[in-house]
Amino acid sequence: MELSSGIQKMSVGQHPPGKGAPCKRCKGSCSGYQPHSWRKQCGSCQCPREEHSLPSDLEEDCRIGQLLSDSRYSGLTARMKGVEGARVYKRNRMIITNPITSGKDPTFLTVTYDWAPPGLNQKLAMQYMELIPKNMQPVAGTEGAHYRRLQLLRQLPPYDHNPDFCQGLSERERTAMEDFVKRYKEQALGVAEVALPCSAKQETEKDGSKSKEANGTTKEALEKKDYFCEICQQPLSIDAPAVYAERAGFDKQWHPACFVCCQCREPLVNLIYFWKNNSLWCGRHYCDSERPRCAGCDQIIFSEDYEQIDSSFWHQHHFSCIGCDQTLAGKSYVLEKSQPLCDPCSQSRGAH
Repeated sequence: MELSSGIQKMSVGQHPPGKGAPCKRCKGSCSGYQPHSWRKQCGSCQCPREEHSLPSDLEEDCRIGQLLSDSRYSGLTARMKGVEGARVYKRNRMIITNPITSGKDPTFLTVTYDWAPPGLNQKLAMQYMELIPKNMQPVAGTEGAHYRRLQLLRQLPPYDHNPDFCQGLSERERTAMEDFVKRYKEQALGVAEVALPCSAKQETEKDGSKSKEANGTTKEALEKKDYFCEICQQPLSIDAPAVYAERAGFDKQWHPACFVCCQCREPLVNLIYFWKNNSLWCGRHYCDSERPRCAGCDQIIFSEDYEQIDSSFWHQHHFSCIGCDQTLAGKSYVLEKSQPLCDPCSQSRGAH
């Protein structure tokens, strides 16, 4: 499958900075997004860039496509015509049309979901949606749709898997990052599936007369009559959808609302997860558990030359004042909300 639609003209590695876009968090107090040279935040209000503008649907799908490429989940992507080696995520949308017969002439109410679990019939997909909080249901144009897109950037920042989004990488650091990404694609990255508890996928490897269940799952476990969620330990209804993570083994299952990161407890967006220490992780917190992350630029640190204060880390050249950007190496400073301030900026803020 090939996808194109003006993609040839789009840079897959970058998205427009949205300069001047209003801040949804600050409302009218921010004059508009002012891109910083290396911080992932507004130079005016210091809110994250995503509070001002989000990538387009196409850019979002290109980023997820790149994350899933060269992994066992590359089947969820398609080749992009005109962009060599690029992949785009085949995001599953769902459109529900319900007739309204209260008036004289019948009309129809159409509801579009920006994302839905692939491979399900409409009834099961709707059951899945009803089992997640209403304010997180990705109905087009609603708070839930915005939440999903915001979580994609927070849980799966593109600079965690694509060196082209990273600033200032040396060749050595770029190679280290590529090796890091390759390793987690092989060992941790997963995309969960949704199915009824009694119909868990059984993958077998036949070896002569023997049959080996995938992930060590026994046939008896898959045929059991009682099913319980791995998180809340409450029973799963056999006629309601459950979530399965291949890397965890198909003898484990979760309520849709319980399929969350073990660190931030946020639902795993698009069912993309990382599996480590018998737990589910979002991409951001998995990477944080493997490498230090710069509190200044938010990128993973692949150099051994960095600053550490308590549990926070900085690239050596990013350990600078959050107010005026002057380097703080060898200078006195104070921490404000885990960010360093030089003495003059600290005194200036204290005076207001």
